[in-house]
Amino acid sequence: MENTPDFSSILHHIAQHITFTEQDQKLFTSMLRIKKVKRKQYIEQPGFISTHRTFVVAGAFRAYVVGADGQEHTLSLAIDDGMIGDPGSFLLQEPATLFVEALEESTIIQWSYEHEQLLLDKIPQFSVAMMRRAQLIALNIQRRVIAQLSLTAEERYDEFAQNHPLLLQRIPLYIIASYLGMSREFLSKIRQQKAMPDKRK
Repeated sequence: MENTPDFSSILHHIAQHITFTEQDQKLFTSMLRIKKVKRKQYIEQPGFISTHRTFVVAGAFRAYVVGADGQEHTLSLAIDDGMIGDPGSFLLQEPATLFVEALEESTIIQWSYEHEQLLLDKIPQFSVAMMRRAQLIALNIQRRVIAQLSLTAEERYDEFAQNHPLLLQRIPLYIIASYLGMSREFLSKIRQQKAMPDKRK
């Protein structure tokens, strides 16, 4: 007899935004699939259409784009209880522009684009959850753009360290540097300066 899949993490995540009826929850979980992902494995790549939403049960991921100069630019990060993907590709069902890579051995829950359309039709409250998530993404993007324009590199790092301490512990330094828009060497220099005792005291 197969073990019953554990969807408690995604249900708790959704419950922060809406309240499922028992029937709604049964429909939702019937469309979910649990998947194991190896470190350095890609779950999305440029040129391929994003066919699934991805919720991270346990693990770490980054979404990034490669510039014309070959430089990697990290756009989003996710660890346990987060979501990751190429939203433009998923929503428009057009080829992705982002790489989405596992940074650790990870467990994810996914549902397909077709299933999401059915959920939006059958569960009116589900669209509320997706809308609130989209609003949070938009807010995060706005804050990052403002930080890039108005804060120094050190201030951007301080803000990241204060707001995302778990990411700082789990994500490799070169990826955090890419996310913050600076070189790994410069970020290392900032961290070294902060680790040095203040000699003026």
